[in-house]
Amino acid sequence: MTKAVFLDRDGTLIEEVNYLSNIDDLKIFRYSFDAVKILNKLNFKVIVITNQSGIGRKYFNKEFVEKTHNLISEIFLKNNAVIHDFYYCPHLPDDNCECRKPKTGMVNKAVEKYGIDVSKSFFIGDSAKDVETGLNSGIFPIQVLTGHGRKERDKSSVITLNIYTAALLIKN
Repeated sequence: MTKAVFLDRDGTLIEEVNYLSNIDDLKIFRYSFDAVKILNKLNFKVIVITNQSGIGRKYFNKEFVEKTHNLISEIFLKNNAVIHDFYYCPHLPDDNCECRKPKTGMVNKAVEKYGIDVSKSFFIGDSAKDVETGLNSGIFPIQVLTGHGRKERDKSSVITLNIYTAALLIKN
C-alpha cells in the first residue's frame, strides 16, 4: 500500500491571505519546496486537502481554485518537487457536507484513488480542523505554527514550526 502526506493549503503550504481570490496574492512559503522534496524522496504521495468555502460564498469560482492548484503544481514541478493531487471542498460550513474538514470525505477519496495506508501516513496543517481531520481519518497529525497555527494550537498533535520542520520530523 501507498503512504501519503496530506497537506493543508492556506497557512501551511502557502501564505494565509484570508480567501485567496487573486492569483497575484499567491505566495508559497520558500521552505515548502524543500519540504515537498523531502517527502518525495521518502516515497510519500503528497496530497493537498483544502476547504474552499470562498466558492460557496461567491468570492471566487471552482475554475479559479483549479487554476490556482494547477499553477501551484507547475511552480513546484519547476522546483523539482511533486504534489500528486489536490482535493477541495467548495461548501459552506453550514452545508453539512461530507467533504469539509474536519470530516473525512476528501481524505477518503484520495485513500481510495491511491490505495493509501493511513497508518503509515501523516496530515500536516495549521488549524485545529486539520489536526481533527487527521485524527478522524486515522492519520498521524502534525500541526505547524504558520497560518492559524499560533492561535489554534491543538494539544492532541505534534507541533512544529512549519512544513519544512514537519517534513524533517517525518524523515527522522
